[in-house]
Amino acid sequence: MSTATLFTGLFGAVPPAVELAVKSEGAWFSNPAVTRKLGPAALETLEMLVVSGGITIVVGLLLGLALVTTGVRGQHRNRVVYTVLSQVVNIGRSMPFIILMVAIASLTRLIAGTSVGWAAACVPLTVGAIPFYARLVETAINDVDHGKVEAALMMGASGTQITWGVLVREALPTLIQSATVTIITLLGYTAMAGTVGGGGLGDFAIQYGYQRNMSDVMVITVVLIAIIVGIIQMMGDMLSRLVDHR
Repeated sequence: MSTATLFTGLFGAVPPAVELAVKSEGAWFSNPAVTRKLGPAALETLEMLVVSGGITIVVGLLLGLALVTTGVRGQHRNRVVYTVLSQVVNIGRSMPFIILMVAIASLTRLIAGTSVGWAAACVPLTVGAIPFYARLVETAINDVDHGKVEAALMMGASGTQITWGVLVREALPTLIQSATVTIITLLGYTAMAGTVGGGGLGDFAIQYGYQRNMSDVMVITVVLIAIIVGIIQMMGDMLSRLVDHR
């Protein structure tokens, strides 16, 4: 007895949600869209995360350190430089990702040679995430006990030694947690990038799950994204605890 027959016999009609699921009954992992397209789409998403996440963490860390060192408590206080950098970060954080993708389409084509595909999506992903992570870096490092910096200065430590040996080292667990949050945020951005031809799981869900009304594709995509988020969070938590010497 099929699901539709069972509901008709019990209730006299098939609810719309059940009717939608019945259309995909028996087709979940035999659906060609799933068997042929899910793997490449997931790989594209992971490639976007690795490339844009790696660049974001490196550049965002350096930008965050620049904000700290030129800020009020910094070793090289410079109000003008700090104000300029801070405003750049604020502007980058305030721009919605979809608008950012459209606004820098010319820059994307210049760098990637195209404005579609996962490689092109890495450009706005990186540009959008760097200010986000830089501000998290600034906050994490400013929370380091200033007494440790003063102790290092009294021992004759140089500026570079203080920055990397004291500030970054003490803030490392928080920096890793911040990087974890940033990468998970990037995963959400990759899904949005799929709506405008960015590739990955977002594009897969839009093309097959939404436009072709394949509910099994949509459900599998959502579950897979949730699994990826869980793995990223678990790895971030483990690494943060590993480097925490406090």
